[in-house]
Amino acid sequence: MMPAAWPRDDPRATRLLHIDPARRTFVDGTIGALRTLLREGDLLVVNDAATLPGSLSGVTESGAPLEIRLGGEQADGSWRAVLFGAGDWRTRTEDRPAPPALAPGATLRFGVLTASIVVVDEQSPRLVSLEFDARGADLWRQIYRAGRPVQYAYAARALGLWDVQTAYAARPWAAEAPSAGFSLTWDLLLELRRRGIGIASVTHAAGLSSTGDATLDARLPLPEKYDVSVATVAAISATKARGGSVVAVGTTTMRALEGASSAGRLVAGEGTTDLVLGPLTRRAVVDGILTGAHEVASTHFTLLESFAPRPLLERAHAFADALGYLGHEFGDAFLILGPREDRS
Repeated sequence: MMPAAWPRDDPRATRLLHIDPARRTFVDGTIGALRTLLREGDLLVVNDAATLPGSLSGVTESGAPLEIRLGGEQADGSWRAVLFGAGDWRTRTEDRPAPPALAPGATLRFGVLTASIVVVDEQSPRLVSLEFDARGADLWRQIYRAGRPVQYAYAARALGLWDVQTAYAARPWAAEAPSAGFSLTWDLLLELRRRGIGIASVTHAAGLSSTGDATLDARLPLPEKYDVSVATVAAISATKARGGSVVAVGTTTMRALEGASSAGRLVAGEGTTDLVLGPLTRRAVVDGILTGAHEVASTHFTLLESFAPRPLLERAHAFADALGYLGHEFGDAFLILGPREDRS
């Protein structure tokens, strides 16, 4: 499946493949088909995390060039980050040279912003924790001044921060965009609400999708923080009580909701989840998912096996590919959702 090289001028043109895991069928349409595929009483849950300008280019103390990609702020105020060597976004991450070897205490400079490495991961020296010399509002100002969003080698040109935000983006928690929501325009969301379909949100710190290090990539996604509000828990409880279905927009939303579920009960508040979705995942909260189209060999594709068997997903993917669906962050969408009576 060819990757979409740029965000659509009109998100309403996004194609949507509805996969029905109960009937083993799939139907081509556009994102507007959500108006009829979702029913009165259903609930659509989005991830409202805004995308950070988390790619910073700088130098080591010896002047060696490198790039860091922030993976999120940690509870102690340090930041998880992945190091990349010389080069820029035009080169695929797996083809970028390795970064210089660095040890705890090493200083990195990104213009006027300085960071010190605190911890180097034992399994992958490219994964580090670092502390910036600035704090609070001053740090955020400098990150937004020095950084830019994570770039993709298949993109037609460099992405601006405005290119990687959903319509409802709020707190800047996401290392990469929760891109399953790109096609959800305000006019579509408002129409869904008029039809009796609820809209709720979580905030989930969507992490990096690729690091260029096969060993580290195999560990993705790393533990990520989330925040599930009392209002969202109440909306989900009411949806379940009336027999409606909860549909997550993106795997990050599902990770937040299932990660916040304990003994089958969804708990409001902030937390961290290391949940890895797959064919053995037992879902306690989410009935269906709206997600981007990705390659069969990708980790993302494996995550979808928590909703449908792989042979069906592979047939659906081949069907979409033959119709010219586009993949990756700015591509088309899949909705995996069965008839209401079969959703579980």
